[in-house]
Amino acid sequence: MPGNAWRVPENNANVIKAIVFDFDGVLADSEPLHLKAYQTVLSPFGITLTTEDYYAHYLGYDDVGVFTKLASAHGVPLDDRRLKGFIAEKARVFDVVLESGGILYEGAARCVERMAARYPLGIASGALRHEIEAILRSAKLLHHFRFIVASGDTAGSKPAPDPYRRAAELHGLPPAECAAIEDSRWGIVSAKSAGLACVGITSTYSRSHLVDADRIVESLDEFTPDLIASLGVEPR
Repeated sequence: MPGNAWRVPENNANVIKAIVFDFDGVLADSEPLHLKAYQTVLSPFGITLTTEDYYAHYLGYDDVGVFTKLASAHGVPLDDRRLKGFIAEKARVFDVVLESGGILYEGAARCVERMAARYPLGIASGALRHEIEAILRSAKLLHHFRFIVASGDTAGSKPAPDPYRRAAELHGLPPAECAAIEDSRWGIVSAKSAGLACVGITSTYSRSHLVDADRIVESLDEFTPDLIASLGVEPR
């Protein structure tokens, strides 16, 4: 917007005091790796998961959600034992592909360090905790985050509001004083329904898929304290 002109509504009382990052698709370019791991696990069961199908229907869900929805769609019986087996095998395959390194997006480290200098940071993700920690530790960024809400940490996963509600609790703030950054409509629904402001980033989907976000950016270089200060403020 020319001049970054904003108008503060008279009743605006919320000032953003903390940031919650999604992980896959925001900080880490790991969705192709998750897709490859799902494909490897499901192939022996006759389930073909295409790139198009994954991005259209399954991205944004945690492992439980993905395997449950896929099994139902393909008529594959899925009891608790088989589900746990799928998840364990997917984690093993994913750990192997993680060893290739180079997972973080360009600008991710700069963004985390920039925002950590101004705000407490947290993560709310459908990924497994050890996956998130391994990637951040290897990039020497883990210490910047006060907490991680990962797969299995809440009763509901995205698009339910539970992960972001928990993130606000861990920040010790009302949800309205926290801001999220998300790459998918499911994540945006989760954040907004929990009461957080949300910035959409076009790393995975186009702007047309992120219209429910309060702001939309093209890269992490645009995710700045100035942008956060504009949340809850109306464009002129």
